[in-house]
Amino acid sequence: MLSPKDPAFRSELTALLPRLTRFARHLSGDPDLAKDLVQACCVKALAKEVQFTPGTRLDRWLFAIIASEWKNHLRARRVRLGAGHVPAESALTADFASEADTHILMNQLRLRIGCLHPLLREAVQLVYFEGHTYREAATQLGVPLGTLMSRLASARLALGRDVLEADG
Repeated sequence: MLSPKDPAFRSELTALLPRLTRFARHLSGDPDLAKDLVQACCVKALAKEVQFTPGTRLDRWLFAIIASEWKNHLRARRVRLGAGHVPAESALTADFASEADTHILMNQLRLRIGCLHPLLREAVQLVYFEGHTYREAATQLGVPLGTLMSRLASARLALGRDVLEADG
């Protein structure tokens, strides 16, 4: 039976469940699969709690676990469909290639957001994926509202440049 060593760890993990669920639902687009991803994340986080570095951001660690679980799910689905062993990157791309153009664009956008500077990516994550207001996101990041707005503007410019370069 899992028995976390630090009650604060379990408490913070519990407090992050709504954000983890939103992130998992954003990745999968399926509420049931999102629940499975969050559950797998929690099981893994509790089992590997000793690997978490105190003083660092638990939310980032958990988001990375969910992203890893999502990639594992895509690989497993490709194998079940007869595609054999497939690297996660190609599974992500190929998985959406057969669906609507919207999914292709969303996948490309996710990849481009992943390449943003961490400060820009974090602002985008809080406002656009988690639905925080600018003020809430600025407070959570510990920056003035203007700084958050500047980071979001910079992120939009960088993403727009990426799109133009891809088209050109």
